[in-house]
Amino acid sequence: MAVHLVASVGWLALMLCLLTLAAAALATDDAERVRAAYRAMGLLGDVLVLPLSLLTFASGVALGLGTTWGLFRHYWVSTKFWLTLAALGASAFALPDRLHDAVRAVDAHPVGPITAAELGFVRYNVVIVPSVALSLYLFMVVLSVHKPWGRRAPRIPRPPRLPRSRRR
Repeated sequence: MAVHLVASVGWLALMLCLLTLAAAALATDDAERVRAAYRAMGLLGDVLVLPLSLLTFASGVALGLGTTWGLFRHYWVSTKFWLTLAALGASAFALPDRLHDAVRAVDAHPVGPITAAELGFVRYNVVIVPSVALSLYLFMVVLSVHKPWGRRAPRIPRPPRLPRSRRR
């Protein structure tokens, strides 16, 4: 449980850090601050995104399988499973690309000023992606705390059907 809690909080905190850096870069005209923020985002993404997302998912699955909550016995656990799986996919494939886009944008202008036009939509993309991720993670925290929707109905096995030739 401690591993899952630490990994989950770390993943959430990482998104908060990325959002803070992206917002700072968006709010300034200082090219050096923009370069530093985007490069730090790239570094954090390269080093932490995949390990934290994988560890969160794996430890959550282990908790689900190893506790009375089960992995698919309760609606809130099932919802967290699917949302975490989707977030893992987005973290593994989409997020690093967005962060690398930002790093490439500032690396294309290693000195001097950088205009908003030179950065393009990257300026907003690096704010939007961590914002959506952070909102999703906070929603999952709410699910963990409130445990809504109750328990899923147990699956009742149907009796085996007799072949037509044996029916009367």
